[in-house]
Amino acid sequence: MPPLTLVERIATRFAVGLAADGAARQGQIVRVRPKHVMTHDNTGAVIPKFLSIFAGSGREPRVADPSQPVFAIDHDIQNHTPENLGKYAKIEKFATTHSVDFYPAGTGISHQVMVEQGYAVPGSLVVGSDSHSNMYGGVSALGTPVVRTDAACLWATGQTWWQVPKVARCVLKGTLRPGVVGKDVIIALCGLFNKDEVLNHAVEFVGDGVAALSMDHRLSISNMTTEWGALAGLFPFDEVLREYLLERAAYFAAGRRPGTRCEGSKGTYTEADVERWWEARLEADAGAAYATELELDLATVVPHVSGPNHVKVMTSVAEMQSRGVKIHKAYLVSCVNARLADIAEAAGVVKGKRVAEGVEFYVAAASADIQAEAERLGHWGALVEAGATPLPPGCGPCIGLGTGLVEEGEVAISATNRNFKGRMGSRDAEVYLGSPAVVAASAIAGCIAAPFPVEDAAPIGSVRTLPSERAGGNADEATDILEGFPARLVGRVLYMPADSMNTDGIYAGKWTYKDDLTNEQMAAVLFENYDPAFGEVFCDGDLIVGGRNFGTGSSREQAATALKYRGISCVVAASFSETYRRNAFNNGFLCLECPALVDHLAETLGDGAPTIAGPTITIDFAASTIGCDGGSFPFAALSTVAQELIVAGGAEAIARASMTN
Repeated sequence: MPPLTLVERIATRFAVGLAADGAARQGQIVRVRPKHVMTHDNTGAVIPKFLSIFAGSGREPRVADPSQPVFAIDHDIQNHTPENLGKYAKIEKFATTHSVDFYPAGTGISHQVMVEQGYAVPGSLVVGSDSHSNMYGGVSALGTPVVRTDAACLWATGQTWWQVPKVARCVLKGTLRPGVVGKDVIIALCGLFNKDEVLNHAVEFVGDGVAALSMDHRLSISNMTTEWGALAGLFPFDEVLREYLLERAAYFAAGRRPGTRCEGSKGTYTEADVERWWEARLEADAGAAYATELELDLATVVPHVSGPNHVKVMTSVAEMQSRGVKIHKAYLVSCVNARLADIAEAAGVVKGKRVAEGVEFYVAAASADIQAEAERLGHWGALVEAGATPLPPGCGPCIGLGTGLVEEGEVAISATNRNFKGRMGSRDAEVYLGSPAVVAASAIAGCIAAPFPVEDAAPIGSVRTLPSERAGGNADEATDILEGFPARLVGRVLYMPADSMNTDGIYAGKWTYKDDLTNEQMAAVLFENYDPAFGEVFCDGDLIVGGRNFGTGSSREQAATALKYRGISCVVAASFSETYRRNAFNNGFLCLECPALVDHLAETLGDGAPTIAGPTITIDFAASTIGCDGGSFPFAALSTVAQELIVAGGAEAIARASMTN
């Protein structure tokens, strides 16, 4: 067997149906049986999908492997309306009926729960119906997002399909300067390598610099590989991780668990388990092939902020401080930066001081355990005494829900992982991202500020991308078209000249957990954060053409299904977020990559408006070409698997058919 990357080795371990000597290689579509699948508030939307799979089969709905799913409520926990509380009660009842581990509102953010309570462990494949499932890579698990439809199919069958991504090797060398943290590192990586170098890749972090990174640093970095464009971000199973796992095992053995912890959890482990994993730990083979190799000198990283409203635009805190950028709100919340070390750093900055007049500073721990420990150590009290407003351990303002959202004309600094326009409140506000210490210092100063003297210096890194061909059509061979799949599509182009179109721009977060919206209501709010005038430009039969990395951000499926409900039959883009593309095909919605067409439209139509009505195009699926303005632009032939998903109407329908056969 040829040498394998760490990602390929873990994927091989959890693949189903491989030959005895087979391996899951980069680019290969495999069936996998993950160790766990996490859902949160979106469990309420997955349940009817799960039930529909059994409809007409004559079989009682049954979770195939009750040890596999984990439910952890975290997103809309400040919403105490009867409707939302009723949804949570329904989820808990379903969990009880099917013997699924359930963590109620107040336990903590789902990703923190998965790590803290022992579900994500080294060498395992752990997926979640949320885009920040990458965080499990901090404990050397292959953590990656799936979508709601996948979750339903996993509950029903225990398996789903997965395409092993290209793998990037990121060498971290040197050591961090005092006060520089993991958030600074991932902001540097996003800003330094911001040309889609790791788009849809899994990133393996290696190098002598890794050993100097704490577990908090690693979890922050893995978490935000999502915003970098990656599908996963894994750290090695080394002595730092081993010591962390042994500490957690001792915690479990001592029975020190919060009252909201799941009774009879299937996620705990012992010291003996840790030592067994350590002896059999998975590592990348010598000579394994990588698609991209990057390097970052940790000693050159200084605090930066991202934004406003873009993750991949970074500016040093020193420069921002010199500009005197006034803020109205500051946030120390979210799964990327609300652990104990983050809270301690912020508390150290604000101790004995007061939040500036006119600034609202919101804090929420990543879990109830973390808040309790922060209270015991006095860190929580220091933040509250300085004037911070505490929120319950959950997502809240990060996803645009609950107290303290940004309002029109405001500027905010946040320790969250995303600052997309409109995500945390008004689309007419500006949000910057920074480390917990930077957020705390800014809350005290009333403007974006450094917590200690910092340089205005750029991080130093390098990239080596192996050559790869752009998508091309079958010039000499026609593609077989399945019965029921259209041979051609014809429509007017609606060109959106924006790279990294995010799912908050397509379908705003404030609608995501309103499960009672009709298809028509979902279609009506399409693109409201990106282009409020979209409805005035759109005509029936139009085809959307976007830029590069279309659909980045949250894994919410409505960003694909709302287009389908609007009557749009296809989106063409130069490239897609793999999670978005997975969502689309799993719901029977068509996505095509054709960078040559996008380049042509960029040249001929420009970027004078968010949405530009363009020429009529003809998509020929047999020839794998798109005709436009007298030219022919090739795209990669649509696979049989992709065509089957479109014809069937999505993965649920295929799973349903398997129940009745």
